[in-house]
Amino acid sequence: MAQSRTLKVAFQMDHIKGINIAGDSTFAMMLEAQKRGHEIFHYTVDTMAMENGEVFASVEPVEVRDEAGSHFTLGDAVRTNLAEFDVIHMRQDPPFDLNYISATHMLERIHPKTLVVNDPANVRNAPEKIFVTQFPDLMPPTIITRSEDELRAFKEKHGDIVMKPLYGHGGAAVFRLNKEDQNFGSLVALFGDIFREPWVAQKFLPDVKAGDKRILLVDGEAAGAVNRIPADDDLRSNMVRGGAAAKTELTDREKEICERIGPALKEMGFILVGIDVIGGYLTEINVTSPTGIRSIQKLSGIDVAAMVWDAIEAKRA
Repeated sequence: MAQSRTLKVAFQMDHIKGINIAGDSTFAMMLEAQKRGHEIFHYTVDTMAMENGEVFASVEPVEVRDEAGSHFTLGDAVRTNLAEFDVIHMRQDPPFDLNYISATHMLERIHPKTLVVNDPANVRNAPEKIFVTQFPDLMPPTIITRSEDELRAFKEKHGDIVMKPLYGHGGAAVFRLNKEDQNFGSLVALFGDIFREPWVAQKFLPDVKAGDKRILLVDGEAAGAVNRIPADDDLRSNMVRGGAAAKTELTDREKEICERIGPALKEMGFILVGIDVIGGYLTEINVTSPTGIRSIQKLSGIDVAAMVWDAIEAKRA
C-alpha cells in the first residue's frame, strides 16, 4: 500500500534500553515505521500527566538500528501534548493492573483523533483471559472464580487442570494440577494470599507438548503464526520461559477460529492481536502488547509489522 504522508508516531513502552531486540515486536514496528519515513518518538508511562483534560508525556525523538548493543539513539526529552501525534502505540508490558487501566483512561481522551493502537477503551474492556470467554465454544472447559469449592468441583469434573492468575502474563504462576494432586489446597491458599482477583482454571490440554501456537491477526485477519514448544521439564511454552519457536502453518480449525473472532476484533478497533491456540482450542486473546512479529518474520518470512503499518496508514489516509 502506498504511503499517503509522513506520520508523527509515539511509542508508549517500557524503556527501549531494556528490550531484547531479537524478539521484541514493538522494536519491529519501530523499524518499519522508520523505514517508511515516519517520525518516531519514545516515552514511558511514568512520565504521563493529565492536566485540565489534556494528556502530556516526556517524549524523546528516537532513531532505531537492528544492532544488538547499539539499537537506539534518543534525543532530548520534551513535555509534549500527546494530541499532537497522528499515532500512538500503547505497548507497555502488562501486568494489566490499575496503572495500566489509568493509562487507557488518559489515552482515551485523545483517541480516535490521535489513533491509539489498540483502542484504549476496548483494551480496558477486554482483559485477555476474560475477553476470550465471549467464544466459549472455541475454548477448553474454563472457570473463573476464587471459590475453593468451585475449583474443587471443576477439578473433580475434568481431572487434570491448569490454574493461573486472571491478570497474569508471560507464563507467570501457571500450575498444572492432576485429579489427586495433594498440593491443591496449598495452591488455592497461596493464590488467595497473593491475588485479590479471581483465578482461571482450564482443563489441561495434553497437546500443549506439541506446542502453544501464537497467531497474529491484523485488523481482524490472520497474518502469521509461530508455534511455541515448551521445554521437556516445563508446562509453559512462553519464549520468555524457555519455549522454543518453530515454523508453522495454520490448520483448518485455526483458520476457522480466526474467521470467527476476526470481525469482533476489527469492530473493537484492535489492529494487532495475538491469540493462543492449543490443540485446536482458543485459550487467550492478547490485545495489550501482543508479541511474535520477529519470530514469525524469521521463521516464515511474513512481515507482520508491514501489515500493521499498511492498516494504520489506511486509517490515517
